[in-house]
Amino acid sequence: MATAHPSAQTLIEKLRVYLVIGSQDCGYSTDRTIQIVREALAGGVGAVQFRDKGSRLHPSEQMALAAGIQELCQRHQALFVVNDDVSLAIRLKADGVHVGQEDMDVVEVRRLVPPGMIIGVSAGSPAEAQAAKRDGADYIGVGAMYPTASKADAGAPIGPQGLAEIRAAVGAGYPIVGIGGIQEDNAAAVIAAGANGLAVISAITKANDPGEAARRLRRLYRHDRT
Repeated sequence: MATAHPSAQTLIEKLRVYLVIGSQDCGYSTDRTIQIVREALAGGVGAVQFRDKGSRLHPSEQMALAAGIQELCQRHQALFVVNDDVSLAIRLKADGVHVGQEDMDVVEVRRLVPPGMIIGVSAGSPAEAQAAKRDGADYIGVGAMYPTASKADAGAPIGPQGLAEIRAAVGAGYPIVGIGGIQEDNAAAVIAAGANGLAVISAITKANDPGEAARRLRRLYRHDRT
């Protein structure tokens, strides 16, 4: 259930390793999706975004899956975020909702959701990032960092250099997560460019050991950059 709005620093801590997941990432198996989330949370994931795109699930199954993920997040004191679907986020009393540039704008989302709900926005340029910050987004997801097969709508990669330009545009202390093609072997460059968090899909969902994959990503923050 959504609680009081977190501070920017608390949000940054939660977003260090941010799992984006839906049934399409797990062979359309709800059981497998839940198992991966459970292991990832145990490994240190601090936020989970439910992104069930092109779902083969019945709406009731989709709702049950989202609620199951939310329950696991609550047990681990992790944030539960819903991708795009503002009405679902409201019904579930999610901690947050994440919208893209083609979705509902931030001002309208803020008007609809409870006061404590976190709003994240995708941004691929300094102008988009500045607009999201100005309109009241709590954090931005910047990308795509690298080529990715997980998000068909990810757009052309902007790389860590693009993220660095966005960091300069929004200033220090404003929460930024990098997303798109991030794996353990290229994640350090994203952090060095100014990202507070790593939003990942296949780095965890395709790992032989999702919990260990999450732990290894968290270890990259031994020398935190905030």
